[in-house]
Amino acid sequence: MDTFPSERTAIVTGAGSPRGIGRAVARRLAKDGWALGLLDIDGAAVRGLAEEIVAAGGRAAGAGVDVSDRDAVRAAVAEVTDALPPVLALANIAGVSSPVPYLDLDDAEWERVLRTNLFGVHYLTAAVAPAMVAAGGGRIVSISSVSAQRGGGTYSKTPYSVAKAGVIGLTRSLARELGPHGITANAIAPGPIDTDIMGGTLSEERKAELVGDLVVNRVGTVEDIAASVAFLVGEESGYITGQTLNVDGGLYMH
Repeated sequence: MDTFPSERTAIVTGAGSPRGIGRAVARRLAKDGWALGLLDIDGAAVRGLAEEIVAAGGRAAGAGVDVSDRDAVRAAVAEVTDALPPVLALANIAGVSSPVPYLDLDDAEWERVLRTNLFGVHYLTAAVAPAMVAAGGGRIVSISSVSAQRGGGTYSKTPYSVAKAGVIGLTRSLARELGPHGITANAIAPGPIDTDIMGGTLSEERKAELVGDLVVNRVGTVEDIAASVAFLVGEESGYITGQTLNVDGGLYMH
């Protein structure tokens, strides 16, 4: 689908955190004219964001959901899209960090991270893909991580890297299987971004340390990722699919 209808909806997960990528993506897509279905484990936060977008003249609805719960995901998607235009985009942003060293890792932590960061992407995609097929096409963008490509080396460790590597594999398979239906699927691999998933607000000292590994002179912002998502879900990106876009200040070149 290279020409979108004027009224169209994007589902954005992980839009609850005030300093998170999901909230920045939601605000950017609202600015670009999308109606928004906002999902987060913090239902009050996304309902508040939806009210903010509506007050500014946009269209939005929010619902609380744990993306690792398949049935809850289906119900939440149905709830937020009930009164909105057709779903033409999905931004899988929701995720959790995991700084636990491998030798200290237990089954509960392994499952928690994979269920949210990988299973959740699958559950959301499975919930919205049929509507995209019915609409004649769509865009799926999921957040991976440079951690998946470098084998960690970031705040989060092995289960996070494994889940984010799985997102890349899932994205490529979705691109192949859903392409005949006019649906593109791409991933974004952020490098160091100043969000709370890095273990809280980054100090100036920590930022300087991170910049030492980059070829630009700053860590990334949530707006950097939001701009990339906005491009990949847009009308002009229809010939791009199955790709992983690194937005990482040059940390990983491949």
